[in-house]
Amino acid sequence: MGDERDGFERRLREARVRQGLDKPAGSTGGLPTGPWGIGFRAGVEVVSALVVGVVIGLLLDRWLGTWPWLFLLFFVAGSAAGILNVYRLFSPRRGRSE
Repeated sequence: MGDERDGFERRLREARVRQGLDKPAGSTGGLPTGPWGIGFRAGVEVVSALVVGVVIGLLLDRWLGTWPWLFLLFFVAGSAAGILNVYRLFSPRRGRSE
């Protein structure tokens, strides 16, 4: 019974890898391949962090009536978060074994 289960799990794992649902055992995740993929991901990181910061700042300013101070504060915070995300994207990971 245990032998059948191990065989089934092995075949299921191989089928998932073949279909692209799981990564092969030797592959590492992380950066997309090619310069377009890396550039697109870096751009998305910066823009999304900036948009989140601006939206939070606008909503808080509108709610508290402190225009433009919280907008400016969260704009700067979103910019810093986007730059930090890109830095993390390109910095090598230490101490992780994947």
